[in-house]
Amino acid sequence: MRAVNPKHPDTQAPTIETTRLTVADVVRAAYHDSVEAAGTLADPPLTTEEVRAVINFCADEACVDAEAYCPGCRKWTEHAGLATLDQYCARFSSITFADTGLELKPNGPLPPVTFPSLEVLAKTWAGEEYWYLARRVIRRLKKLEDPRPKRLAGIDEDVLPSPTLILVRPQLADNIGMVARAMANFGLDDLRLVEPRDGWPNEKARAAASGANFIIDATKAYPTLNEAIFDLSYICATTARQRDLAKPVLTPEQAAQEIRRRTEAGQRCGVLFGPERSGLETDEVAVADAVVMAPVNPRFASLNLAQAVLLVSYEWLKETQRGTLGRVTPYEAPIQPGLNIRGSRPATKEELIGFFDHLERELDRLGFFNPPHRRHTVMRNVKTMFTRMNASEQEVRTLRGIVATLAHGKGAGRKSPT
Repeated sequence: MRAVNPKHPDTQAPTIETTRLTVADVVRAAYHDSVEAAGTLADPPLTTEEVRAVINFCADEACVDAEAYCPGCRKWTEHAGLATLDQYCARFSSITFADTGLELKPNGPLPPVTFPSLEVLAKTWAGEEYWYLARRVIRRLKKLEDPRPKRLAGIDEDVLPSPTLILVRPQLADNIGMVARAMANFGLDDLRLVEPRDGWPNEKARAAASGANFIIDATKAYPTLNEAIFDLSYICATTARQRDLAKPVLTPEQAAQEIRRRTEAGQRCGVLFGPERSGLETDEVAVADAVVMAPVNPRFASLNLAQAVLLVSYEWLKETQRGTLGRVTPYEAPIQPGLNIRGSRPATKEELIGFFDHLERELDRLGFFNPPHRRHTVMRNVKTMFTRMNASEQEVRTLRGIVATLAHGKGAGRKSPT
């Protein structure tokens, strides 16, 4: 079995034994394609076990101990102490521009580095977080080995597919994570991104997702809106601004109803959300079949991105009637709307009448009904009050104990009245 050579004598980078193939090459192919495709990069091809060993090497950041880093990895840039693009470019002996892009030739035996344009160089010179990609590959493999058809308690994904949510040019990775968390709260799991400003994948999004990692892992980024919606039949665009477009305007509740109707008919549906600062552009709203506008304070109509997603997601779950009130565990049954008496049964009429008779006897013995004609009115009011409270069996027993203690001075620790 071929292992990782922590530090190739020529390239000074971690490579696969008997090859000049770097760990980053294998991780990149496994992440963007598959483990099998990554194996074909070597000659002879790497086995699945060998590819996994390489991915684990990267995920564990084993290169740090060897102080050997792959070209193009952010750890290489950080180890070299490069903080600016100028410092990065100064390490190369020449930069060649051509119709196909530009080529940077390093000092030493390392191969040239290519970029399709100066713009791409400016955005990506700091390097890729390959160890993060390796961890995502590992999570993907674990999911294939241990599929979980029901990822959320109480949500049966086979009943009705949830709509796809598309974030157009989201500005903060933290907000993407909070969007994933809101989606998980209400049973949605298909998230797509269009030109995320902070790049994708992103560690900050995972941290902000608070456990909704299965959504983050499956989220894909697209360069254009058209590519992100290519397989959808019906799209709603969310906005707080009025648009000069002849389109149906729906509330979130109405949108959920329409999406459910179309989904049941076999259509794939989606909802667009715009950037945090300015929302969707009118041209982007134009590709949608309908506009979604929530009832808000007209003087403060803009919603936080995650709040907007939460609002739409809540209406979807409410429409499909698949949710539960709060958390459900193996030892707790779902709570239903209405009075929650925490496991005790409601009091029977016999138990209530017994309490009323007990209370009336003690009040009569203590001379409370004075003048006597007050008895009927007082007891009618008492019965009305206690019947309205929908007391449980335990509460009625507690009330009878209180009456007995007050009437006869019984009970441990009871002090004499002063």
